[in-house]
Amino acid sequence: MDRLDNTIRPYAWGSTTAIPRLLGAEPTGEPQAEMWMGAHPGAPSRTPRGPLTEVIDKAPEKELGPAAVAKFGPRLPFLLKLLAAGAPLSLQVHPDLAQAKEGYEDEERRGVPIDAPHRNYKDANHKPELICALTEFDGLCGFRAPAEAADLLAALEVDSLKPYVDLLHAHPEEAALREVLTAVLSADREQMAATVTEAAAACARLGGAHAPYADLAHHYPGDPGVIAAMLLNYVQLQPGEALFLGAGIPHAYLNGLGVEIMANSDNVLRCGLTPKHVDVPELLRIVRFEASDPGVLRPEASPDGEEVYETPIDEFRLSRYALVAGAPVHDLTLATPQILLCTAGSVQAGEHALGPGRSVFVPAGEKAEVSGEGTVFRATVIA
Repeated sequence: MDRLDNTIRPYAWGSTTAIPRLLGAEPTGEPQAEMWMGAHPGAPSRTPRGPLTEVIDKAPEKELGPAAVAKFGPRLPFLLKLLAAGAPLSLQVHPDLAQAKEGYEDEERRGVPIDAPHRNYKDANHKPELICALTEFDGLCGFRAPAEAADLLAALEVDSLKPYVDLLHAHPEEAALREVLTAVLSADREQMAATVTEAAAACARLGGAHAPYADLAHHYPGDPGVIAAMLLNYVQLQPGEALFLGAGIPHAYLNGLGVEIMANSDNVLRCGLTPKHVDVPELLRIVRFEASDPGVLRPEASPDGEEVYETPIDEFRLSRYALVAGAPVHDLTLATPQILLCTAGSVQAGEHALGPGRSVFVPAGEKAEVSGEGTVFRATVIA
């Protein structure tokens, strides 16, 4: 197995302290938002054998295993991250596989440069993802029931929001959610900015369930995404709890440190809380306009001590082990590729001693034994 040297991405929303604290390093004062572990071409992990992208390209069946290559092609199909949100991320949604292929091919035909700021589809893959909290973790996930969203908006007593309240009460669920989100994102920007300012002041005054939206407006003053966010479920994860985010589900991460795993894709359609491009027509094509429970996941324990976060897709499988000093060695050998990440304590993975935030890549079929006292997350695929 190979020890990984991973890139930390300094996005503006990142916490300045969470990842350094986990790593036992001094903060630099700059945001440290995400640490990427995997073979994404934008920031591949480095190994003693070279960048992980090159290691896999040289011998994909040896590194990934024949079954994974047959199912997903000669690439690592997932990206593992440490994600540290010190401020809210953009409100966003991801396409399903068919939508991603269609959107990518369309932009390729139209000659939209891959790095153009208005480009929606950087690849032809979908991007389901799972976030598992290491600290308390706040987020938004999926639409509220229209009546509940109407009550939240009505309590603000902002005149310009009353038409949205009426729409949420007057129409069936799908039509109500679609019409209100469309109206919010298509409204005159100056008028919407004034509405957001007034709504934010009311949220700050009311507190309670409204408090998170005052904070959103503090970070993104005048942004229509503040109102759009009130249509969504607010979720607070406790350490060890997780959220699975499938295609078409609007969501945003607000605050906290977590382990995130996703299909290896960059496809994001933004709804707000961002200075970046918002393609309203394409967004409305992708969003699933249905109220849903956020579905907080808790791991399911197996007899060998593995705690699995069950999801309905095969590109990734995330689990964790709580290792106890003096307990028998855990044999994690698989016929598929793995990344093992320590998040607490001191762990021995093969010949590598891992502290918090340290990780290794395990090629398919290679012996993988772990022991020690701490927590290890295991990322692999279902092939």
